[in-house]
Amino acid sequence: MVIITQDMIKQFQNLIEAFDEPIKIIYENLHQGYPTETIVRFLKARDGNISKAHKMLVDCLNWRIENQIDKILSKPIVPIELYRSVRESQLIACRGRPVIAVGVGLSTYDKASIHCYVQSHIQINEYRDRIILPSATKNFERHISTCVKVLDMTGLKLSHLNQIKLLTVISSIDDLNYPEKTDTYYIVNAPYVFSACWKVVKPLLQERTRKKVQVLSGCGKDELLKIMDYESLPHFVEDKGLDHQSLQETTVVVMILVSHWTMGSTSSCITT
Repeated sequence: MVIITQDMIKQFQNLIEAFDEPIKIIYENLHQGYPTETIVRFLKARDGNISKAHKMLVDCLNWRIENQIDKILSKPIVPIELYRSVRESQLIACRGRPVIAVGVGLSTYDKASIHCYVQSHIQINEYRDRIILPSATKNFERHISTCVKVLDMTGLKLSHLNQIKLLTVISSIDDLNYPEKTDTYYIVNAPYVFSACWKVVKPLLQERTRKKVQVLSGCGKDELLKIMDYESLPHFVEDKGLDHQSLQETTVVVMILVSHWTMGSTSSCITT
């Protein structure tokens, strides 16, 4: 693992000082008062190579400008029926410690175009970074900039590989624009077909992301309790598997939270 030194951070800061004013504003929105920590994230993502990390940050800021990411939480997926279908298909819940739980196996990504799912994914990333992590920082009285993700593979089928394009796009967006935001990806309730799916998916991920994936035995409850409180456990870990109705109930939590920010003006889905 590369060690990020103060000298590397200083050199990066000097490059940022040369940004044009519009880019600096976007950068301030990105780091939200933690510029040094943001610099470290991008340096880690490029193994300490200052030039590559600088290019990565510039590309990220331009991506945010081109896609109006700073305004994306006020751009709902419309109509509302489509919005609910997308949210329910992603089956995401956040509670307690910054834990994002995703019911991958029971998700059905056929309710809308790929662009709508990408927009929804970005909205959730932004909600995490602007609301969930700052709230955790305040509650724990220390800076918290990352989360863990628990991916439930209950119901996983080989047919899920049909959505490989969507996975590739989302993975690329996360790697390039939200580097080092997830500490670990925990895989739980993996059926026998998971190995075959993983062989296809694994090469599509960045090496740094692959190293963060841990496949736990069964529902993974004992292992997860070593790194989080019982109250933070996703329902599908507590109950050793969820039916679709329970997953929908879990999803409502974040649907309500995120909809508070996304039910303003109408908007088409994001272009990738």
